[in-house]
Amino acid sequence: MSLDHRLAPEHEELRRTVEEFAHDVVAPKIGDFYERHEFPYEIVREMGRMGLFGLPFPEEYGGMGGDYLALGIALEELARVDSSVAITLEAGVSLGAMPVFRFGTEEQKREWLPRLCSGEILGAFGLTEPDAGSDAGGTKTTAVRDDSTGEWVINGSKCFITNSGTDITGLVTVTAVTGRTDAGKPLISSIIVPSGTPGFTVAAPYSKVGWNASDTRELSFSDVRVPFANLLGEEGRGYAQFLRILDEGRIAIAALATGLAQGCVDESVKYAKERHAFGRPIGDNQAIQFKIADMEMRAHMARIGWRDAASRLVLGEPFKKEAALAKLYSSTVAVDNARDATQIHGGYGFMNEYPVARMWRDSKILEIGEGTSEVQRMLVARELGLHS
Repeated sequence: MSLDHRLAPEHEELRRTVEEFAHDVVAPKIGDFYERHEFPYEIVREMGRMGLFGLPFPEEYGGMGGDYLALGIALEELARVDSSVAITLEAGVSLGAMPVFRFGTEEQKREWLPRLCSGEILGAFGLTEPDAGSDAGGTKTTAVRDDSTGEWVINGSKCFITNSGTDITGLVTVTAVTGRTDAGKPLISSIIVPSGTPGFTVAAPYSKVGWNASDTRELSFSDVRVPFANLLGEEGRGYAQFLRILDEGRIAIAALATGLAQGCVDESVKYAKERHAFGRPIGDNQAIQFKIADMEMRAHMARIGWRDAASRLVLGEPFKKEAALAKLYSSTVAVDNARDATQIHGGYGFMNEYPVARMWRDSKILEIGEGTSEVQRMLVARELGLHS
């Protein structure tokens, strides 16, 4: 058994490549996109050319032949600089392309994955509804069979859907009730809806607290018709499918949150060395040193958590509890580090020209998206054998 937790050479090379891209390409430009609430198409295109959207997928589908650990590494390095770019990658891979890879037919994979892996198009995952957030089993969107035309007829709405309304969005995988069990419980299925399908309407972008350079919208479906062949996986298995997708996605969000937490350390160390008060750098003050040391401790432990969960996933071992723990802890420390980094920066931390102000605004959603902190605690308790 190896006790060496360092990255393998290929993973370290990826980390350095994305780190360089984040600092040289993303950092100088993303603040302007963020302030304008504008999607950074050229940055995303460059990420596609680098192969980031294809990291965990086989080469036969246009991917890079990597694994989920590789995806997490890329997300962490991007989020050290900016979370809008990182969440665009996270949602495009774990929510957009991964359902097609995990549950799609061979025909669906060959139709969609090459373009998703190259970043030519983005995919989205339509799960959350106005009255069905944490209670995703309360889905009200319906898909009814029309046997005369061989089509599903979809009606309903979704909210808070990332990557759903960009100029390069190609599809949204929608969860919908397609029937009822004998006991009257809803049977939820997943169905691919290509962008531009008649009756599929994408609302204007939300006005958000953070992630302002990413795309998040409300979707509506009014008698949207797609072929039976657009069913993703087995009918009635959509609930189980998205549980698996969310388990994996929590690792990705944990990596992103770790990156934000580490970015707060990076910026705070830099500022503490440059900012002088009372004739010396503020980093000479033990109070500042201890605060930054605590921030580094949190980021380090968060990194160990998400990498452990990712390694279990890659090895085919159970990882549900570890993914929930990683997501719960890393999102908490992201918020803590963003708060402390803002405090260290003083008044400048409240100015949007400083990255920590953006990190502060971006951190809170990490305790909400892809399962709230309360849901993560519930999952951990269940995995420990505790049931309500």
